[in-house]
Parts: sequence; C-alpha cells; structure tokens
Amino acid sequence: MKTAKRWRRAARPMKATVSRGPGKNETPMKKAATSQKKVPLSLHEIARKSSPGEGEEKWDLRLYVAGQTPRSIAAFANLKRLCEEHLAGRYNIEVVDLIKHPQLAAGDQILAIPTLVRKLPQPIRKIVGDLRDTERALVGLQLRPGKE
Repeated sequence: MKTAKRWRRAARPMKATVSRGPGKNETPMKKAATSQKKVPLSLHEIARKSSPGEGEEKWDLRLYVAGQTPRSIAAFANLKRLCEEHLAGRYNIEVVDLIKHPQLAAGDQILAIPTLVRKLPQPIRKIVGDLRDTERALVGLQLRPGKE
C-alpha cells in the first residue's frame, strides 16, 4: 500500500512557481544575442584567404629530437634551409629535446626521432627523418603538390 501512495504522489502534477526576478544572490539571465545572418564565403574568397603567398599565414613547426646527435643536427639544419627558401619570415620553429623532456612525446604521439610536426596551418602533418630529401619534405609539408 505504501508504494502505491508514493507512485500516486509522483504522478501528480507539480505546482508552477512564478519567479519575480533575481533575488539577492542571483544574477539576472542574459538575453540571447541577436544573431546576424552570415553569408557563406565563395570558393574564390576562401582560396584568397588561405593562400600562402599573401604573408598572412604563419607556420608553426615543432621538431622533436633526442639530444645533439648528428641526425638531429642535420634535421634542424635542413629544416632551417627549407624554411628560409620557401617560407621566408613566415615560420616559427620549436625544437623539443626528448632527452630533457620525454613527457612531451606523448602530446604529439611521437614514435621515432627526429620528427617534424606541422601545427599550423591545419591539418597537423608529421614527417619522420632528417629532411635531407627536399622534394619529399616539401610534399610532406604540403608546400608543393605531390606527383600523380
């Protein structure tokens, strides 16, 4: 019998309460901002905004190395040369030494070294090796289209 009373009580409609504005400790609700209709960009406008030749796009590159090994030094030298030739002044290189900071390898899922990670522009790209093959490195960074 007691369970039947509980179910009947739960099934009863609740009384509506009227709010008379915010109390002492309550903040008033903000009104939703009126949204303006956004006109979609044309393909030409998108291409113009994302074209690398305008100098607006900054490249964030992260090179993971393990100490000052010959391959690590070669990878940094090759990366610096590629950036100077193809990205003149539009790049930022961050070198992460995994001997000093091994926990940073998990963030970008680094399995081999040296590894170059392109953070910006999106999408993220990874290149493993010392970047001595210039053509392959440029295609990997999407600075030059690959051969079909």
